[in-house]
Amino acid sequence: MSEVVKLTFYGGVNEIGGNKILVEDKGTCVFLDFGQPFNFGVDYFAGWLQPRPISGLRDYFEFGLLPRIRGLYAREQLAFTGIPYTSPRIDAVFLSHAHFDHVDHIQFLDPKISVYLGVGTKLFLEVMERTSAYCDYGDHRYRTFRTGAKIKVGNVMVEPVHVDHSIPAAYGFIIHTSKGAVVYTGDLRRHGPRSDMTEDFLKKASDSEPIALISEGTRVVENDRRMNYSEEEVKKHAYDLVSETNRIVFVTHYSRDIDRFRTFYQVAKKSGRKLVISPKTAHLLHGLLNDERLNLPDPIKDEDILVYYRKKRSGTFDEADYYVWEREFMGKMVNYEFVAKNQRRLIMTLDFQNLTELVDIRPSPSSHFVYSMSEPFSEEDLEYEVMHNWLNHFKIEFHQLHSSGHLNRQQISSLINDINPKRVFPVHTENQILFRKFCRKVEMIEYGKTYKVK
Repeated sequence: MSEVVKLTFYGGVNEIGGNKILVEDKGTCVFLDFGQPFNFGVDYFAGWLQPRPISGLRDYFEFGLLPRIRGLYAREQLAFTGIPYTSPRIDAVFLSHAHFDHVDHIQFLDPKISVYLGVGTKLFLEVMERTSAYCDYGDHRYRTFRTGAKIKVGNVMVEPVHVDHSIPAAYGFIIHTSKGAVVYTGDLRRHGPRSDMTEDFLKKASDSEPIALISEGTRVVENDRRMNYSEEEVKKHAYDLVSETNRIVFVTHYSRDIDRFRTFYQVAKKSGRKLVISPKTAHLLHGLLNDERLNLPDPIKDEDILVYYRKKRSGTFDEADYYVWEREFMGKMVNYEFVAKNQRRLIMTLDFQNLTELVDIRPSPSSHFVYSMSEPFSEEDLEYEVMHNWLNHFKIEFHQLHSSGHLNRQQISSLINDINPKRVFPVHTENQILFRKFCRKVEMIEYGKTYKVK
């Protein structure tokens, strides 16, 4: 038996997302998250050039995109790799939240491995599988939890504690090992509407007197250009904008950012407008009604919510044109004709890929578009240029309003001081070295390298 606890980082190393952190203690092996980084495979794949699904993990292993670990992957994923299938050597995977950069690669795992996740996280995964043709997480032994649980897996005890992030049901973990506590932040913030949950996590993390802290560092950068708005400030600025115009206001934000949905829903109600959402968002909201703690409106019953349907095969909005999961909201259906006639009464969510709807809606000049899904684009980003070409063509005014799901550099420094671990391992960051400017306990991590803590 090992006299130390081992940490090995197979993702989230000098990159944003893709966290895959292996914790080993006296023969027990658990992974913390198993996601896909934002820059995944960019050196070898782009557009329609993608790994071949028929070849399982062969293409991924060829370019070192996933770790070659025996006893981790499903039998069918290994069929063309030359790596023989063996029974699981990993005891469990713990998912911190439902963003793809933390969960997407569970699709490759052996279904015999237990996957632990929050109740709300499981609801998100189920909805994503139903509404996306490209989303299939595979079959798993799912085990759900909420804050307060203490989950025994072999020689470790994992304690999930809620945190505030840009998606509900996000957790940090305190892993109680034979040598002491290892704390993993997942992704978190202290400026969101549920900052109290993050404070709960920080208190429990500090009380555990951790031997190691695995901390995210998304916004640990030399010069942060991002506005550090709280969600309440986003709401205030959005209401000011909406209340001062008689034009339609379009909004784009991440579909799973329920705090942002709630913000614009409340702004719409307060300003006497209806909120127009997509069938996919409506389906997500309806699915999340099963988690009563989220306290969300029912898109079928709520009079302030309308559901926008695009033209499909027949071009006549026939029920048969739409997926079964889309049809349940057709009682709230509006289309481009309704929106065109009622512009001053509406706030409408409009994703980048649906900008073509503007051709039919014909928004009045000086209408508004609120980009509320991330920090500003790089000006070298092609989508940034294309989006503004559309907005300029229709004479629509652009606004940037966003509350980040992550702590900034100063807040990460404060978090480390509050938790006071013996050692710090930065993940989910492109700037490990900057951690050393405010913390002497930082260990610079390398992909696939094992670190011993005690």
